[in-house]
Amino acid sequence: MTEPLHILVADDEPSIRLLLETGLALNGFRVTCVRSGSEALAAARASDFAAVVSDIFMPDGDGLAFARELRAIKPHTPLILMTAQGSVELAVQAVAEGARDFIAKPFEMAAMADLLKRVLRARREAEAASGVAAQLDELAQSRLIGRCPAMVRVYKLIAHAAGADATVLICGESGTGKELVARAIHDFSARAGRPFIAVNCSGLTDTLLEAELFGHTKGAFTGASADRAGLFEAADGGTIFLDELASTSATFQASLLRALQSGEVRRIGSSATRQVNVRVIGASNMNLRELAAAGGFRADLFYRLSVLTIDLPGLRERPGDVPLLTAHFLRRLGEKDGASFCLTEEAAAALAAHAYPGNVRELENALTHAAALSHNGLITLECLPPHIAAAGTDSSESAGMIESLQALAADWPTMEDLQRRYLQLALDKVKGNRRQAASLLGMNRRTIQRLIAKHRFDVPQDDEADAAEPDESCDEGRPNQD
Repeated sequence: MTEPLHILVADDEPSIRLLLETGLALNGFRVTCVRSGSEALAAARASDFAAVVSDIFMPDGDGLAFARELRAIKPHTPLILMTAQGSVELAVQAVAEGARDFIAKPFEMAAMADLLKRVLRARREAEAASGVAAQLDELAQSRLIGRCPAMVRVYKLIAHAAGADATVLICGESGTGKELVARAIHDFSARAGRPFIAVNCSGLTDTLLEAELFGHTKGAFTGASADRAGLFEAADGGTIFLDELASTSATFQASLLRALQSGEVRRIGSSATRQVNVRVIGASNMNLRELAAAGGFRADLFYRLSVLTIDLPGLRERPGDVPLLTAHFLRRLGEKDGASFCLTEEAAAALAAHAYPGNVRELENALTHAAALSHNGLITLECLPPHIAAAGTDSSESAGMIESLQALAADWPTMEDLQRRYLQLALDKVKGNRRQAASLLGMNRRTIQRLIAKHRFDVPQDDEADAAEPDESCDEGRPNQD
């Protein structure tokens, strides 16, 4: 019988240790749990483990230091780091210190088990980003903010892309931060000391776009009064980020493909070529794969660009990151204006409830708007853009109603007392209007009148005279009147 693979788990939280010990055992692993990095290091020295799963932040030191020491004594033992504080920096550092993967808390046990199985299958693979520099600032140099699992996956892809030198295609809706991702890849790569140049390809004619990128000679076209180097030459040794590639023409796409394949550029009006060493990162808010399949984008250029692909989630797919992003933007606004901003509960609820079709850029603009209208730094619901404030009003009303309904039966009242409380809640909702209360509860209005009298509520008569309506004694929800 095959011996189960032995996994070492290091985490200072008993609940996490219990979860992993039980869950991994059910998936066929043998598990040893320890509470700190020092205990983990001692266990690793004493025994051979198929893999190690460690928290990054523990009382006696961080998991990155443990990762360095583990790599020194057991360089071939795969390491998975986990944390509730995901960031680009942590992902890059984790990969640089030899971690095979990086997972955000909380996680599904099935996802952890699958991850371990994949890592063990790939045990002999070289770490893709082992040369990435690990000395990074605590605050997000990349300005990418988010700790949800979807963003942690993005950080891992950035870390691996930074360690390679292949072309990258970044896909995502407008406002998701495609240029920030491109800058992060550049900043954490070996090209970090060379130029990073961003070009928005939309709105430029073929001639202007090619002249910008490849340069031109004097007299090549009207207005070309002198020889001029293009951005590919200016970025030699660095990175060029080409945004909105879906908007480019087939003619330009052919020129770009030629430059990518040959590593050479030719200025407009010249027959001479110049060798350049430039990494290209492309981006689009449209699905280039579908466009290429439909003939709307060159398929050969798509495959050339998409050696590595990063798909950015929309903000509505990671609502848990909204408070973190909000705090980040308000801090930046405060630093810029020399002020301190804070949100009321209603404003925070409105921001959390909005769907953000404009993604992170829309959130940033909304907070800039709100900060400008705030009084003494206090951002209320009225300070937010109207379409966001409206979502907050709806959300607050719904939350208030849910709380009221939960409070109805909190002390397990009798059915009669529950009926009285529910009727009072309905009357409060419609400001005592009997007709509206009857409609809200799906009852006959004369039944509502009788219940009001029974429970001795002081509710004024409706302005309209009561119509003679039949008494529906079988109204659902009425107590027995026997």
